[in-house]
Order: sequence, then structure tokens, then C-alpha cells
Amino acid sequence: MTLDEVVISRAIVDRYHEKLRDYLDIDVAVVGGGPAGLVASYYLSRAGRKVALYERKLSIGGGMWGGGMMFNEIVVQSEGLKILDEFGVRYREYEPGYYTAGSVESVAVLLAKTCQAGTQIFNLFSIEDVMVRDDRVCGLVVNWSPVEMAGLHVDPLVVRCKYVIDATGHDAEVIDVIQRKAGSKLLTETGKIMGEKSLWAEVAEKATVDNTREIYPGAFVAGMAANATFGCNRMGPVFGGMLLSGERVAEIINERLDRESA
Repeated sequence: MTLDEVVISRAIVDRYHEKLRDYLDIDVAVVGGGPAGLVASYYLSRAGRKVALYERKLSIGGGMWGGGMMFNEIVVQSEGLKILDEFGVRYREYEPGYYTAGSVESVAVLLAKTCQAGTQIFNLFSIEDVMVRDDRVCGLVVNWSPVEMAGLHVDPLVVRCKYVIDATGHDAEVIDVIQRKAGSKLLTETGKIMGEKSLWAEVAEKATVDNTREIYPGAFVAGMAANATFGCNRMGPVFGGMLLSGERVAEIINERLDRESA
């Protein structure tokens, strides 16, 4: 077989534009490709939802890749093992209640299973803005991350969706945009992003799941973005809460979509 470089280039351009065009109108937009965003996308896609995940970096996986301080192992407490079992991630007991898994394998398996479930992933995408109609988020305004990094004036494109999940971690980037531009209060005590507190794993792990909820009509927070939004602690390299938060937000949105289609 003789390879034609133009055919190779045309294949990439055609296939990419095909999936970009097909995912301009979706059920759920997940922003942030860390563990919470991946798990949420997996469960939503498995339920038959049309899901796109947007990640500003080249790689997917968020803070899970580096484990703790670049030691590429993570800890998951016993409550989170059901998610590792669902995905087929291998782990070992360290002592009762504490389990370790390789961070590289964990990300690789989460990512592969999420793609295979049907989630379409767009890396190198930044969220510039949100669309709000009748006091409800109904879409994202997207651009290339390199455009943002270079400070270029390039107009964005728009993705319409029924729900948005902010899984962007400590910065809660989507909720920050809503706070600054929507002109309405968030569903927190102060009506604003309250900011994360210092590290306290025991408190933070439970709070991550408890804070996984709707923060503004049409917009949900999951993972560390949930704790940052509601003014709770960070947890460090223990990931059970992140995984369970992704499952929880998918469960809530699936129930909403079922009711709306009934």
C-alpha cells in the first residue's frame, strides 16, 4: 500500500470536524477531565446520554496522574472501591480501610472505559463563557486553549447543552464565569464561590460528595470544584470522594433527564 500524506491529513480534518459538528448540541457538557469528570461522563454516557468532556490541557486525568508529590500511587478508602471495581482498576490493601492503586493505570482505565461508554472528549478546549437564558445555563462558549494562552483575539464557538458539570478542580472555573457574568447569586451561603479551606482529608472526602449538587440552574459542581465552591477543605491524594462525586452527579442528572423526558 502506498501512503498519501494528503489523504492522511484529510482523514484527520474530516473526522474531527464530523465529531465537533455532531457535539454542538448535547445532553451534558462536562468541564474538566480529572477523576470526577471522567466518572460522571462514564455513568451519563452508559445511560445513553450524549456527553462531551472538555479539558484545557493536552492530557486527560487531572491531578490523579501525579499521585502524591509525583509518587504515582493513589489512595482510595473502602467506600470508593466500588468505582474501581466497576472500571476494573487493580488495587491492593495497605491496611484496613486504605487501598492503593497505580495512578497511571487508574487514569488509563478510567479514560478508556469512559471513551468506550460513548463520551466524546475534546482536549485543548477552554471555556470562555456560558450561555444563560431565563436564569438558566444552557450552553458553553468554547475556544482553543492555545488561543487563550497566547492572548489572541479569536472569537469562540458555542455548544448547547441541557446541563453543565464543573469538574475543573480547585479553581471552579465554570462557576467563576457564572458568578461574574450571570448576575445572579449562586446556591451557597454567601451567593458566591466561598473558596477552599486547608487540607483535612477526613472532612473533605465526605464533603466532596455532600457538596455535589446544583449550584445554579442547569449547572452542577463535582469533585474538588464542589468543595471549593461551598467553602470546604481539600483532601490531598486520596480519591474515593472524587470518584463517588462523579457517580453522584451523574445519578442526579440522569434522574432529572428521565423526569424531563417522561
